[in-house]
Amino acid sequence: MSHLRSSTPRISGEILTLTLVACAAAAWWLTSMLSADMSADMSSDMSGEMGDTKTVMALGPFLVAWTLMMAAMMLPAVTPVVRLYQRAAAAGKVAPTGWFVTAYLIVWALTGLPAYLLWRELAMPLQDGEEWALRLAGATLLFAGAYQLTPLKRACLRHCRSPMSYFMRLRGSLERPVGAFRAGLLHAGYCCGCCVALMLVLVATAAMNPWWAVLIAVGVFVERNLRWGATFATWLGVALLGLGTVVVLSPTLLSDLI
Repeated sequence: MSHLRSSTPRISGEILTLTLVACAAAAWWLTSMLSADMSADMSSDMSGEMGDTKTVMALGPFLVAWTLMMAAMMLPAVTPVVRLYQRAAAAGKVAPTGWFVTAYLIVWALTGLPAYLLWRELAMPLQDGEEWALRLAGATLLFAGAYQLTPLKRACLRHCRSPMSYFMRLRGSLERPVGAFRAGLLHAGYCCGCCVALMLVLVATAAMNPWWAVLIAVGVFVERNLRWGATFATWLGVALLGLGTVVVLSPTLLSDLI
């Protein structure tokens, strides 16, 4: 009987991992479909040449696409943290995992609001290859590279790589759903601090290009979960600084990448 009890958290953890992977895979597929629709809509707008009137995706559909993309990108990276929380939930020590994960995804969905404002202004100019937009994208790469090297980035990354102390500080409140929800919000805040510059790159340079999203998702996963992730984050910053410099000096290069 004790063997069954001890194996339950492990089995539940495996089920949770498979569920998160399945959700991420579904989100990637839906994101690719929506991205294709977005590109088709912009192409038709540009080819229609209806005077100076060009339209971009409305806020609602954009937020759906953004939330799906964030789920696809962040769920694989956050899986170890969620499994850690789920083991405590399976033992009855904290509120159900759904409260934590829901709060986490809500925060990332809300980041779609400023992302939309930026994307709305840059989507068409980037597609048209306007020099000012391409140089701005290069400046964004420079900013992201510099941010990777800041103390704030390192502090947020340390939290995301080793969240146990964070859960220990909150353990008295995690038994209640509101406490678990708050913990999810706070953890997502650290994740935003860790990844905000990379998400800015996603919007400002790639106009929601799913291939750039894949590269960024891999980078986020590596820097959070692999032993040499902190070193990788530093070298990623150096690489972004180099790429940003090249794009600022030769803006047309970015047109070939997006």
